[in-house]
Amino acid sequence: MQGRIISAVSGLAFLGLAACTELAGPVDPVLKPVSRPAPAAPAPPPKVAKPTSEKSAQLRSYLNQVQTAQMSQGLLRRDGGGSDTPFTTAMLARNFEQIAFFNEYDSSFSGRGGASPLRRWQHGVRMEVIFGESVPPSQRASDLKAVSDYADRLARVTGHSITLGGRPNFIVVIAGEDDRTEALATAAARVPGISASSLVPLNNLRRDTYCVVAAYASGLGANTYTAALAVVRAENPALLRLSCIHEELAQGLGLANDSPTARPSIFNDDDEFALLTRHDELLLKMLYDPRLRPGMRADDARETVQTIARELTDSGPV
Repeated sequence: MQGRIISAVSGLAFLGLAACTELAGPVDPVLKPVSRPAPAAPAPPPKVAKPTSEKSAQLRSYLNQVQTAQMSQGLLRRDGGGSDTPFTTAMLARNFEQIAFFNEYDSSFSGRGGASPLRRWQHGVRMEVIFGESVPPSQRASDLKAVSDYADRLARVTGHSITLGGRPNFIVVIAGEDDRTEALATAAARVPGISASSLVPLNNLRRDTYCVVAAYASGLGANTYTAALAVVRAENPALLRLSCIHEELAQGLGLANDSPTARPSIFNDDDEFALLTRHDELLLKMLYDPRLRPGMRADDARETVQTIARELTDSGPV
């Protein structure tokens, strides 16, 4: 095959040479215009974060000190609990009752909450993350991935539809002192049912409040969540920020309280655990068990809660 190709090429070259000898004189070459692509539009300038204020910088320094101090004391654990944190059926049932049938705060976030009927989502949860202008691109990318991965985990644990995307009904605002007001206003405009008055306590956070979530209920006696808004301080260092994502998104699903007896758990103000534990996954499974219904009170649900807890723990320590 290789010889045939060479022969054919040689023949073509010879024919071309013979044809040239028959011309009477030189022929001016004709240049064919070359089509060139249109110049590309200039690339948009890279997105950079807005400079932060002195107040925001001081808060960032304070929160970094908080995280360092907590980790030096063995807090903010990421292991999910182990042999040092066993819990029994009775403990799981008790913790569920304290966390699912009570509110951590009142409606103004200024005082302790009280007893509450069971509340959760009936329809799918569709999350969206809104960042403040001061949040740098690298932090946006890591936080967005953290929310997306966690939403997938929450969906697997609860068996409820929880996604990132679509028309949002659960907004996660990650913003700093300088841009939280604007980010909250954007969030409220994206989700019906979030009033301007409900944003006031979310704007006026105490320095030791790293994050917060507000859930809005309607239907079935106002016990079904239809919207939620979580706020995470962008000044938080990485682990505190991830801890906020874990706690506030889970609380926004219906585990609205903290309990000093819950262990191993993120629903405990002692900050021993930074990330959702196996114990907490069981609480979420219980919350979305079809045998429990929005609007149930603790006394009405206690027997069912104990039955579910027994099934999940197989009557032994976990």
